[in-house]
Amino acid sequence: MESRPESPRPQGAPRWVAMFYRPAEGSWRTAAQSPHRAPVQYALGEMTQTLRARGDEVAVTLWGPKDGAWHRFDTPLRQTAVPRPDPEPSPGEPAKLAERMTGRRHQVLMAGLTKAGLYDLSPEDDTTVQALVEHLDEAAVRRVAHWLATAGSAR
Repeated sequence: MESRPESPRPQGAPRWVAMFYRPAEGSWRTAAQSPHRAPVQYALGEMTQTLRARGDEVAVTLWGPKDGAWHRFDTPLRQTAVPRPDPEPSPGEPAKLAERMTGRRHQVLMAGLTKAGLYDLSPEDDTTVQALVEHLDEAAVRRVAHWLATAGSAR
């Protein structure tokens, strides 16, 4: 189990702040901040995915206002990504188009999950996303992503 210090409370008036722990530097760093939660959550999700894709260890925390004071919100524990096999194209569908559309559906679902505040998926979650991508058409995936975004904005 990795040992790391607790995230320090950001300075100044309460607002939404995403912080990353950098093991090489042994310090926490502000990664995104805004008076609104949605852009910070989006940035947190994008940065987490980018760092994990590079193979970096990622530890994050989300600070925000609650009752006029700073409050640290729970972030999911670090999960390891499971490699996904490339889906097989359906008969009669050109392989490049199938690959591109699968990538689009995956991107749309991931964006919806990020907007809902679910930016760090477990292996089971990743398997479920992949199953949805493979079995739903573009319109259905966009509808699910819309539901997730709506649920995320209601927080």
